[in-house]
Amino acid sequence: MYFGKMGAACVAGAVAFATPVALAQDQAVADSDRPAAQSEAPVSWQPIEKEGVTLSLSYTGEAATNVSGGLRRDAAHAGQVYVGADLDLDRMFGIGGGELHFAVTNRHGKNLAAIAIGNNTSVQEIYGTQNTHLAILTWQQTLFDGRLDIEAGRSQANIHFLNSPLYCHFQTNSACGNPTFVFKNSNFTYFPASSWMAHAKLHVTPQVMLHAGVYEVNPDRKRASDHGFNFSTKNATGVIVPWELSYGRDSANDRLPGHYILGGWFDRGDYADPLRDDQGDIAILTGRPAATRNGRSGLYVRFDQMLTRPDPASQRGLSIFGVAMTNLSGRVEESRYLGIGIVQTGTFARRDQDTFGFAINDQRFSDLAMQRMNAARVAAGGRADIRRHQYMMELAYGFQVNPAIRLSPNLQYILHPDQTGAPDRTRDIKDAFILGFKFTVDAMRLLGR
Repeated sequence: MYFGKMGAACVAGAVAFATPVALAQDQAVADSDRPAAQSEAPVSWQPIEKEGVTLSLSYTGEAATNVSGGLRRDAAHAGQVYVGADLDLDRMFGIGGGELHFAVTNRHGKNLAAIAIGNNTSVQEIYGTQNTHLAILTWQQTLFDGRLDIEAGRSQANIHFLNSPLYCHFQTNSACGNPTFVFKNSNFTYFPASSWMAHAKLHVTPQVMLHAGVYEVNPDRKRASDHGFNFSTKNATGVIVPWELSYGRDSANDRLPGHYILGGWFDRGDYADPLRDDQGDIAILTGRPAATRNGRSGLYVRFDQMLTRPDPASQRGLSIFGVAMTNLSGRVEESRYLGIGIVQTGTFARRDQDTFGFAINDQRFSDLAMQRMNAARVAAGGRADIRRHQYMMELAYGFQVNPAIRLSPNLQYILHPDQTGAPDRTRDIKDAFILGFKFTVDAMRLLGR
């Protein structure tokens, strides 16, 4: 029965693509969502590119079913329509180094983690902000022969910071589009919930880059009813400032490209205390609103490195990536995150653009989160024996059908699911085994065939 639901979820996504509105992939990570070899595929159909307008039209669908474990067995499909345009202002108006970016998304579907597993991290990274939304409206300007790059307008922190081309070979939201820790512990803004922002990249040398930004923190932007076209800063509570210092080797002369990054964030926005209510008691027991706090910070190191590349003219080869994150200040949900993964690009003969990957991460809950979850379990009649670590892992294969269509079946496993979604349980949620299926359709490339 559940395999039937899984098939129905996949068919629903395919039907959605056939409708006029269902034509988009998450362009915010479109470049990072493709393997390097795919990015070299034949050019898209671009009828007005000569006038300086590059169009984007794509769809991403993600189906999942937990064949064992969780709260109950079920299946769900989530999808995203993406419509966008990039305007070359030099070609259009003679503004050298200027570009205008615009994107609207439509997200739809259900979150399997919420309806059947009960943990705090989705197994479908495309889920979130389930409506039609203005995702991007920014002006980008390069200066000083490309050494300085500035972008400002309406966008999100997570498409500019803390991402890698390797992360979104996977479907789990614990790795794609960003390590999930940052969203649990800060007001890091996420696609497609746009707010006012600006960020700048300074290329100190061809290998060394400084990158910093500032993003409005506004709870209104995360409401289900928000459509992204409200540009008011009313109810904003502060800003979050992400930063990165990176060293990268990815020029044409680097046979084994790699990136090594130190980064972090200063969050100066309001947030809900993970344990206490507005009167100092345990909020999950009293039912009162959580106490409002202000100010958090965190630090991370991350890297990606290609390990093998038999032919320097090909993207075939094995790459590894890793992330370590920790909290520095504030009252937070998680105290540490560790993640590592491998991706082989080029699998079988004549399958140069296919990928095979494995990723695993460890989310360690803070003392505050442990106290909250244990208090709820004891109040329900259980024992204070919540497990501190949640481990999420995925094995995924990416099949490049043609330059426009990519299929990515995957297997996911959650060891020790937290019970954020079922706080009154008296026993641990059973480890969950998930069958997933991710597909992407680039309509502009499809039309260009």
